[in-house]
Amino acid sequence: MNLKQLSELLGLSQTTISRAINGYPEVSEETRQRVLKAAKETGYRPNRAAQRLATGKAGSIGLVMPIEPNDSSDLHFAEFQRGLAEEALRHDFHLVIMPASPRDEEQAIRGLVASGSVDGYYLAYMREKDTRIAMAKSLPVPFIVHGRSYGTDNDFPYLDVDNEGAFRDAARLLLQLGHRRFGLLNGPEEFDFAIRRRIGTVAALKDKGIDLDPGSMRHTAMTDEAGYRGMAELLEKPDRPTAVLCASTVLALGAVRAINRAGLKLGEDISLIAHDDVLPLLKPEHFTVPLTTTRSSLRAAGIRIAHRLIAAIKRTQPQPPAHELWTTDLVIRASTGPAPT
Repeated sequence: MNLKQLSELLGLSQTTISRAINGYPEVSEETRQRVLKAAKETGYRPNRAAQRLATGKAGSIGLVMPIEPNDSSDLHFAEFQRGLAEEALRHDFHLVIMPASPRDEEQAIRGLVASGSVDGYYLAYMREKDTRIAMAKSLPVPFIVHGRSYGTDNDFPYLDVDNEGAFRDAARLLLQLGHRRFGLLNGPEEFDFAIRRRIGTVAALKDKGIDLDPGSMRHTAMTDEAGYRGMAELLEKPDRPTAVLCASTVLALGAVRAINRAGLKLGEDISLIAHDDVLPLLKPEHFTVPLTTTRSSLRAAGIRIAHRLIAAIKRTQPQPPAHELWTTDLVIRASTGPAPT
């Protein structure tokens, strides 16, 4: 069925039907639901080219994906993208992904917007005092940030996890269990989430008069191999840690291998807490010794980012809040126990 036929079926103008489908606020909710129901029942789908001409919208949201020649695949990025895609599909939006060298991200974003192929976009992999924010504010389309940028005033739309609070709470639990020697296997040190997780850990220890030795911290890609190497190095220290915090269950996977290879018992000789992004292929409860975790779903974050971005594009009312900071759940399992005597 085409637009003209749907118009005749419902007794509504083609303009009203287009505006109802595209979420324009001047169409009543009753009419909108009537149009959407008829479109679903008849299998009507708007012609993209005609829709763009009628509304001036591309029906797409975009992102620039930084690519380096030696990058490994990133489970975290894939899980976030799954949530983003689910919500985009629900609203009949397309995703436009532009790969670019990290050095050329700003130029790539400007090109993406100038091409008219997206109605809005999101920024990720946020860094300290990230210069992309000022650039984003200067462009004429909506944007949202996944994360924040340490050292800025945060006067931009964002959704973030309370990374500082999560690792502060995790470190406090380990302190309550009597641990005094700590290690931190963290993400790349330039990223905002890693900065905040380090700050949260350091703050919790300082409250108890403990300094986190810089030699007991590792900032690496969040891979199984990096987790193994980092943990193996910490275990070789004369004053090896009895408690370790990991920025991801992927890092924890390698860390646990190193602990096992050293002949140590997780939860007895050494305790470990990891951040759980709720990756479907790496569940903390399925580890041989189930992992204590701070938990926040990356897929849920992707869904929420897409929802907010599409709402900004369609200018739906009421608008979602500009700033969202999600707390994490601290889930205690067998990988944490009293400090060994």
